[in-house]
Amino acid sequence: MKFLLVFLITCGALPFAFAEEYTISIPFGAYNPELNTPAEAWYDPTFLPIEAGDTVTWVNNDREGHDVTSGQGSGRFGWMSDNYGTPDGLFQSGRFMPSESWSFTFSDEGTFPYFCAIHPWMEGAVIVEPKIPDHPVDGFGNKIEEFPIIAFTTDAIVELDMTWEPNVIKTNEKVVFIYHTYDPLTNTNLDKMSYDIIIRQNGKEIFRDEGLTSVGGDYRNFVFEEAGPVEIKFENVISWGTSGIESDARSQPLHPSFRSVQFSTIVYENPEDGYVVPKITQPKQTFQLYYEVAVLIIVVPAALLIIIIIMMMRGKPLPQYRQSTPI
Repeated sequence: MKFLLVFLITCGALPFAFAEEYTISIPFGAYNPELNTPAEAWYDPTFLPIEAGDTVTWVNNDREGHDVTSGQGSGRFGWMSDNYGTPDGLFQSGRFMPSESWSFTFSDEGTFPYFCAIHPWMEGAVIVEPKIPDHPVDGFGNKIEEFPIIAFTTDAIVELDMTWEPNVIKTNEKVVFIYHTYDPLTNTNLDKMSYDIIIRQNGKEIFRDEGLTSVGGDYRNFVFEEAGPVEIKFENVISWGTSGIESDARSQPLHPSFRSVQFSTIVYENPEDGYVVPKITQPKQTFQLYYEVAVLIIVVPAALLIIIIIMMMRGKPLPQYRQSTPI
């Protein structure tokens, strides 16, 4: 029994058990804050998106020792004004030499900037996104093998088939819940079945509406603002009005509670929501900026000189400016 319990727990965790490993290179020249440094980035890649539980390894491919410290660095030239970065205490590698490496496993979601405490102009960031499965799940995280999901009212008189698009639901993305009612004994599609639909998330009701199915079923559009487990419940599923489709399922229930059915799933935090990528000036960006400034310094005076020469060649007198004399 103990072995069986361990086996079930292990299998239940399989969809989320596989963590990834990533590598960030500290390129040659990152130690050099000068404009002619051969490094195109302080860390490569500068911004690394991963998922919670993944491990990042920094490899020192430079010719000097480096450090990886969580927090805000000094910026491109902040170190010149005694700004050597501000650690936040999450992690600090200590100095590791060329060809050596250091690793850290990220368990929490969010954006984690870091810098080199030895060379504080070197900055990067790891963006930890929530671990989202690539398949639909129920409210307990179990994989839904196929759509539609087939369920029955409490009295087993009405079958209700449910699917949703997209199959994996994320915050602030529209999801379409699509459902049909059937007579399970004859596999007949039931139209004109009235119902109440209630959506509860994280223990509170967030949506309630009434509806009436047609031969093609019915649907609801919804956008979830929060992440968390969701229950979609249908209540008072009963026949309403006159229909050309006869069925025993159109009989009135002994009690309204007998005509209810419930589905569940999980809404995941959308990775595109709320992650602020810090602005980091790369060495090649700084060099490009100084190159453009240098071009302006050279080109503008040269253009003025050419204009003066052309005016002199055409015989036009240069503008004269009258000097003021004391009275």
